[in-house]
Order: sequence, then C-alpha cells, then structure tokens
Amino acid sequence: MTTVLAIDQGTSGTKALVVDPEAPEGGGGSGVVALAEVPVTPDYLPGGGVEQDPAQLLASVLAAGRQAVEAAGRPVHAVALANQGETVLAWDRATGKPLSRAVSWQDSRAQRQCDARADAAEWVARRTGLVLNPYFSAPKMTWLRENGAREGVVTTTDTWLLHHLTGAFVTDAATASRSLLLDLDAVDWDPELVALFGLDPAELPRIVACDEVAGTTAAFGAEVPVAGLVVDQQAALFGEGCLTAGTAKCTYGTGAFLLANTGGAAVRSGSGLTTSVAWRARGATPYCVDGQVYTAASAVRWLTELGLVGSAAELDDVAAEDAAGVVCVPSFAGLAAPWWRSEATASFAGLTLASRREHLVLAVLQGVAAQVAEVTGLVAADLGAPLTRLRVDGGLTRSRTLMQAQADLSQVPVDVYPSPHATALGAAALARMALEPDLAAADAVPRWTPGRTYEPRWPRARAEEFLDRWRTAAAAALPRQDVPPPAPADPGPDAPGPAASEAAPGPAAPAGDGRG
Repeated sequence: MTTVLAIDQGTSGTKALVVDPEAPEGGGGSGVVALAEVPVTPDYLPGGGVEQDPAQLLASVLAAGRQAVEAAGRPVHAVALANQGETVLAWDRATGKPLSRAVSWQDSRAQRQCDARADAAEWVARRTGLVLNPYFSAPKMTWLRENGAREGVVTTTDTWLLHHLTGAFVTDAATASRSLLLDLDAVDWDPELVALFGLDPAELPRIVACDEVAGTTAAFGAEVPVAGLVVDQQAALFGEGCLTAGTAKCTYGTGAFLLANTGGAAVRSGSGLTTSVAWRARGATPYCVDGQVYTAASAVRWLTELGLVGSAAELDDVAAEDAAGVVCVPSFAGLAAPWWRSEATASFAGLTLASRREHLVLAVLQGVAAQVAEVTGLVAADLGAPLTRLRVDGGLTRSRTLMQAQADLSQVPVDVYPSPHATALGAAALARMALEPDLAAADAVPRWTPGRTYEPRWPRARAEEFLDRWRTAAAAALPRQDVPPPAPADPGPDAPGPAASEAAPGPAAPAGDGRG
C-alpha cells in the first residue's frame, strides 16, 4: 500500500499530511498518521491587490512536509501537491528565482486587462467555460507583464513549486482549466487565447494528468515520485467522493467554493457559473460546474479583528438565534458568481439602535450561507435537476449556526465531511492511483460517513422570503444598484475566435467580474 505525503498549499497556510490507508492509527478511517501546518500571510493592498511572498510559500511547503514526515516516523512512497489555483508569479526558469511577488487569486487589479478584451468575452466563455475576469490566471499574468515583470516566465504557483521540488516544468489539467488559456474541450493550451492575452505560448508548462508522475524529489527524505497534482477545490471534490454527475460539495475556507460533478460533459453554464476540468485520471476527464464566494472565513476574520468575536470557535456562542431583521452581504472582496463584480462592497441592512453584536455575527454567517444558496440553485439549473444533498468541508463547518443556516437557505440536507483535510486526502488518492495502476478511483478515495448532517428546519417559503431580502441588499451593494445579467448561456458549437490582430478590442464593460 502506498504511503503518501500530501501537501495542500493554500492561501493562509500550508498543510502536510502523511496518509497510509492501512495504518491502524489513521484517524477516522482516513489513514492520516501525521499532520503539520505552517501559516502563510497574504498582504492586502489598496486598489484590490492581494500578494504573497513566494519565498514564504516555498518555505512553508518544505517545512510542513518535513515536519509531517518526521512526525510519521516512516518513509513515504510519493508526494502529492494541491495548489491555490489561480495565483501567479514571474520567475527565472534557469535559477528558480522569483521575479515578482505572487499575485493571489483574490487580486482584482487585472480588471483593466479584462475590460480591454471585453468584446471577446462571449467567445472566451465558449472556449474556456470561464468568465473573463481578474479572478482567473491569464489576466493576472498579463497584468504582471505590463507592470514590470518583463523577464522570465509567468505561471501559476504550482509550476514554480514543482520546479523547485522536481526540476520539471508542468501543471495539471485541472489547474490549467482555471487559466482562461485552455480549450476546455481539447484540454490543451489554445494559441488564440494565448494571443488574446499577449502571452508567449513557449512559456506555458506541459499539462499532465492528475494521476501522472511528474518527476521525483528528495526534498522530504529519500527520492520519491511526485504525483497527485491538482487544484485545491477539485482535490476536495475528489476526496469527498463526488465521482458521479450530480454530486456536489462546498468547501468553506478563505472563500466558499461549490463544485458539482457533470461527468464527461463540459457543460457551459447558462447561469453565470464556470466550468472546469474536475480531474484527469485513468485516461478520462470529468468536468465540474462551480460557483465562488470570495468571502467566508475572511469575513469571520473581519469579525474577530473588530472584536465582535474572539475567534471562529466562539461563533456559535455569540451568534443570536434571530438576526432581528439585520441582513449582511459579506462581499468584502466583491461578489463572484453569478454577479462577477469585484467592485461590490460589503453591507449591513436593517440596522437599528437595538442591533447588537450577536445580530451582526448571525447576519454575517447567514450572508455567507445565502451566497452559497444562490450558487446551489444555479448549479441545479445547469445540471437540469436539483441537488439532493450538499457535502461540505473546511474549518467553518465546525459552526453549527452556519451549517444550519446553509441547510435552511439551500433547502437540502448538508453532510459534513468528517475530516478537515478533504483537499489533501483527494490529492493523496490521486497520487496512489499514479503508483497503483489497477486502483480504481472509487477504491482510492477513503469511504466516509458524515460527521453530522443538518436537515432544513425552515419551510421553503421562509427561505425564499429571506433570500428575496438578501438579494435586494446584494443589489444595493453594487455600484449603480443594478444587478448585471449572468454570463451568456451556451450558444452552441464553438465559434471561431478573434484573430490575434483583433485580440485587444474596445472599452466596453465585461460581462462579469473576480477566487481554488
């Protein structure tokens, strides 16, 4: 049986797990025998900038991995890496030296680069399954090139980290599908898209399958293969066993991310959501439709910074049973799907002199749940059938108040994944598949039962009444108080894209805005 060091490099920290499915000490049947976590610190800048120190990211990967291996007291047979997704940097391929800061998936400064290409938005959506928005990798790559990063290559952080670990120049199919540079149906770099963003196709890494060995590393002890490469949210989808069309999960981290498996169909959303590669393994490429909520745990961090709660662990103790009419739109970093408006601001409505901190805390949690509920309904529209259950993971699933609000507003049972490590466990399962050719996906993923299930308590009419009030508040959070239409529906067969000479069309506003 393959023992895997699974590394989850995230926005606010890097987590490393040693996973051995047959180890008797593996907690809860997950096979986790050792765990280490190292924090990393994003820098939030004026004007929508969010950056990270690449040296800190690499140091956190090495430190967390080595600590986990030492704590496990056993050799590992493979290393897996899950990554942030759309965070990018410039670096020197010869030396591996960073030539810029890492520009986070949360960074919205590339809006101008999207505006300049707005005439191509519908074509981009058809070709990529994504929205022309600063959230994705390519606009940030172009922004870096136009703002001083003239040398080296510009890639997502996974490629840079893997270069340091293995010397390879690769990314995985799921991460590549988050770039706005990938032909979603061909699962390959698209020269017309690369030209649209003014990038060099020679600087793009090789795309590998998620169950492919990309190289070897001795960074954590003996030389072992590196496999199980995957973007974080898709890793969690895999880890939670969402292997068939119609199964869905939501991860509550810095933001909240709901993904639903669509099987082999690369469904183009008619609801303002996005479509990506779920994973590529065993020669197959399932897809997923997803919706993003930029602010979840980061909204709780805001509550703690204001002193309204001491920590996330106090949410349930502080939150009121009823918000007394207070409604919150916690769009501190803008609104994602289906609005795609990075300029949206957070707001509270219904405040009176009787409003207290417990009402504000509950309103923030209900606001996060309301955004996820909106996405839940839109996912159902794209799938052609309502979700019957929602699997959830992430640190905020420990809040009973938030999870009950999620069940009430989404009107589906919410099953809490019993481990806080869904992302790392998904990457570990894919790495095992790389080393065990006969291992099927269903056997690679740990079997699990919910740690807790939340059934809806609110009647549907009450949930709809709340969501109507919340939508009104969300509209007010948008400049000009208008809610833009969702991204265009699938217009049918792919139409020819613009020629390279037409790649920077006029100044019309994009269809939408900006996360892994």
